[in-house]
Amino acid sequence: MNVFEKEVQNQRNDAVDSAVGFIVSFGFFATMFIIATLIEFFGR
Repeated sequence: MNVFEKEVQNQRNDAVDSAVGFIVSFGFFATMFIIATLIEFFGR
């Protein structure tokens, strides 16, 4: 057995954590893009 698998702090699936991280980062950059597009649109 791997020495790092003996005392695991949490038993959650890593795919859930990575999906949440991807969605949060994608949402942040999409929000920045939408704000920049609105500023460019209303600045004309």
